[in-house]
This record gives sequence, structure tokens and C-alpha cells, in this order.
Amino acid sequence: MTAYCNGSAARTVALPTLVELLRFRALHQPQQRAYTFLVNGETEGLSLTYEELDRQARAIGAWLQSRGITGERALLLYPPGLEYIVAFFGCLYAGVVAVPAYPPRRNRSTSRLQAIVADAQAAVALTTTSIMSDVEKRFSQSPGLEALCWLNTDCVSSDLMEAWRAPSVTSDTLAFLQYTSGSTAAPKGVMLSHRNLLHNERIIQMAFEHTERSIVAGWLPLYHDMGLIGIVLQPLYVGVPCILMSPEAFLQKPLRWLGAISRYRVTTSGGPNFAYDLCVRKITPEQRATLDLSSWSVAFNGSEPIRHATLERFTNAFEPCSFRRESFYPCYGLAEATLFVTGGSKAARPIVHTVQSAALTHHQAVAAPVEHQGSQALVGCGQSWLDQKIMIVDPESLTRCPSGQVGEIWVSGSSIAQGYWHRSEETAHTFRAHLLDTGEGPFLRTGDLGFVREGELFVTGRLKDLITIRGHNHYPQDIELTVEQCHPMLRPGCGATFAVEVEGEERLVVVQEVEPHCRYLPREEVLGDIRQAVAQHHELHVYAVVLLKPGSIPRTSSGKIQRSACRSSFLARSLEMWGE
Repeated sequence: MTAYCNGSAARTVALPTLVELLRFRALHQPQQRAYTFLVNGETEGLSLTYEELDRQARAIGAWLQSRGITGERALLLYPPGLEYIVAFFGCLYAGVVAVPAYPPRRNRSTSRLQAIVADAQAAVALTTTSIMSDVEKRFSQSPGLEALCWLNTDCVSSDLMEAWRAPSVTSDTLAFLQYTSGSTAAPKGVMLSHRNLLHNERIIQMAFEHTERSIVAGWLPLYHDMGLIGIVLQPLYVGVPCILMSPEAFLQKPLRWLGAISRYRVTTSGGPNFAYDLCVRKITPEQRATLDLSSWSVAFNGSEPIRHATLERFTNAFEPCSFRRESFYPCYGLAEATLFVTGGSKAARPIVHTVQSAALTHHQAVAAPVEHQGSQALVGCGQSWLDQKIMIVDPESLTRCPSGQVGEIWVSGSSIAQGYWHRSEETAHTFRAHLLDTGEGPFLRTGDLGFVREGELFVTGRLKDLITIRGHNHYPQDIELTVEQCHPMLRPGCGATFAVEVEGEERLVVVQEVEPHCRYLPREEVLGDIRQAVAQHHELHVYAVVLLKPGSIPRTSSGKIQRSACRSSFLARSLEMWGE
């Protein structure tokens, strides 16, 4: 059972599943607008009340039940919008395991989608008539997609809702498979139960201090954990409105995101670090003058390394719009822990800790004076909540790290997923870890590196991405930041660094996109600046630099740089080089 509070009277209700949660909202708040989708990020399109969402979910649920696929997996392939949400709850209402994904993109490979279909052993694919007509053209090149049973939910009659029967699901029933973004390996299906989801929603509500007066908005993809669990399910959990727009609408014009926050008096919204940098770069002073961000009390930042410089630039740019520095909410999480793992106090400013860069290469977090040469500022990601527990562990000895030492972040608690779908060995390794000396566990091995200082978690990087050259450890994101800042023609947030073996030694490789507006590139000058900057700030010799065409660097479905894929493409000589 999961308890949550609703309304000013703080009425607590225990509900075991998301199905019962939506049914409760439809009964007690039937006419409240639940979700509003902004067409092109600006114009109000369709909206759904809780009653309308419940009715449409029951119709799709009954439709799926009549086909005898309860317990099977259903792939969700929808464009951004409310149809995605309706189909997701339609699956839950039928006892069908949803598999959030995204439609194949034109001129893009369907290999990741086919890998998900094969791994999940999906029985059906739910989509719209328009998406279906486009996908059919790809069947000859994608046999895995052709073998699916395709169902168009926009053809479902609302009359079917009367035939719906409540499914036999409990808090431990598998709700959906959240496929990892695949930044270091093939995507894996994280098994999330109703209990996992409701427990994590409770943590998010507590950490963000959501009340009946909260309003949530977002542009994050609905097939991604932060978009679905943080932006869509959290407002349902609290019973408050949610304003949505597509990722494309935001990327094309970042003003649309902040404009929606200003217009709808949004209290909670956020995204990865790059989103805040994009707003600073693309929103002009004249456009900023039209914004009022005084309602924005939780500007969460997660999913990728949080840079102190980003927080400073955004605050300086938007303080005249009544944005408050303390509204920033750095947090840490991952799909294997449902979503949210750590976060701080809503009212507090982000905690920044300056450390010696040289010591960090030896896995030691040694304090350094602010802005001291050879130091770097790390942003804290808060503490754990409820029964969640974090521990810093030496990944080699599997023993707890002493204070001040960097190690792998291990997590335990009720939000930890059930494991990876049909991957028993990987599940045992990742989800069933125990300390070697004390036997304490089980823990989730996150694969992330960090340390705890005065109860605050600081994330330093990914274990698999760590670059080790001549016995020294280097975090790729630190080198990438140095590279992108060394020349104005290099595109921020669009580079990767990794090591390759050359004649028995590890050597550093830099791949970096150039700016889209760049027609002439002083190649030798740029290459020289990159090598000099890396040598000066990291004492490393760059073996190779590859300048890439804009938009060509390999990324995950959620937008993260795929360093391992970059490395493979470099070795295969298949990177899209600028000027070729």
C-alpha cells in the first residue's frame, strides 16, 4: 500500500496501484483538467480531465482485454501528446505491460526499436493510424516490426468502456518496462512494479514539497523515465494540472518552455543541464523581458552532470525575470531506481563543493579554495528520502569507502526495480550486490561514481566512462567541458572523449561537433587550441581530434552522449567528419 496526501485537509488515502489511483481521481476530481498539450509549444490543443482520461483508458483497456493479451507486453509508439498518456493507462487498465518507446524516425535506423521488440517479446504495438501508415513502409527493412500485431487506438470506440473489467493487479504486479537509454550498452528493460512507482512518486512529492496548489510543466520525452514518471505520473499522484509540449518544440525555440512556465504560473519543471544552457544561449534579452518566472519554485536539474557554471549563467540571465537561485533543485536518479534517488531541501540553494582536480584523479575528494587554480566546483545532489539508502563502495574490493574517497554509488530501498527483463545474470550483478566484508545488502550498483560529504551526495562520473591513462583517472565530462570552451566555433554539449589502445598504451581521443552556422573553419587553429587547452588543464596529450558535422555525434534516445558508440565509430572510421 502507498499513502499520499490530497487537498488542503491533507487527507491520506492508501492505494496499491496506478489503476486505482486514476480511478480515485476520476471519482473525486472528475472535472479537473489533468493534462494540457501545447501544439508547437504555444497553442493549447487537446486537454484531458481525470474523468475523460479514465473513460478513454477503460475503452482501450476493454479493447485489449477482448484480445486476450493480459500479461503480455505492448509497445507504445506515439508522437508527443495526450494519446501517449491514454494508451499507457489503457495498458495498465487491461493488465498489459506497457513498453514506452518512440516511432521510427525518417532516415534513421530502427535497430534500437527492433532490439526492444525482441528483448521485450512484445505481442502488440499500439499506435495511431498516421504513425501506422508510415511504419508499414519500413516493414521490408525491419522484419521484427512486421511480425507484431499492430493496433490503432484512435479507432477504439468509447462505447467499449462499459465492457471494461478491473484487472487482477496488485502493488507487486509489473506495470511497465522502462528501457534504459543505452549510453554504455544495449538497452535493457527495467521491470517497474506499481509499488516501485508509487513509492518513488511519494518521495518526489515529499522532496519537491508538492501541494494541491502545485502546477507541473515539461517537454521531456514521454518514453523516458524523467518525462513519464516525473512529469506525467507525479501530477496525477498529487492531483494537480500538468502542461506538456513536445521536445522538438522546446529545442526549436527554448522560449516556449519558459513562456509556458510564465503563462501558466508553473511551480515545477526542469530537465538536463543542457536545457538551461540552451535557454541562456537562445533566449534574447528582449524575449526575457516578457517572462515572469516568480512562480517557478522547483527547477529540477538531473539526468546528466550538473555544472555549477550552468546554474550561475542561468541565474544571472533570468534573475531579472524573477527567477530565484534557490529554485534550482539538483537531483540524482536512474531508471533502475524507478527515477528519483537523492535531492535536497526545496528552500535551500544548491550546495557547491570545490575540490582539487588532481586529487580527484586518484579517487580522493580533497577540498580546495574557491576558484583556486587546479580546482573544480561540484554541485551536490542532495540526500536520500524515506527508506532509500545510499552507500559509496569501492568497485574493486566491494567494501565501503572511507569518508572523502570516491567510489561507486550503491542504493537500496523500495523504489529499486525488480531487475532487468529476462536477464538473470545482469540482474544478479546489478540489483543483488552485497558488501564483501559485512554481507550487507542487497544494493543496486548504479555504475555511477561519487562521494558523500556531510550527508550530501556529489556525483563525479560514470564508472564505465572513466579514462585511465598512465595510472591516472580522468572524468570525460571535465575534458569535454575544457574542449568546448576553448574555441567559439565548437558546439557546447556536443563532444565526447575516450581512450583507445595504441601500441599497448591508452591514448586520449577527442571528438567534437562544430557550430551549425560554421561555414569556414580554421581547422589547424581549432585543433591547436584543443590540444593546448587539454594539455594545460589536464596534463594530457591528445592522440587524435575529430571534428564532426553538427548533429552527428551518437546520442541515446534521451539525448545523452554515447561515448562507447563514439569510440566504436572512431575505430571503425565511420564518424561524420566536418568538411567531408
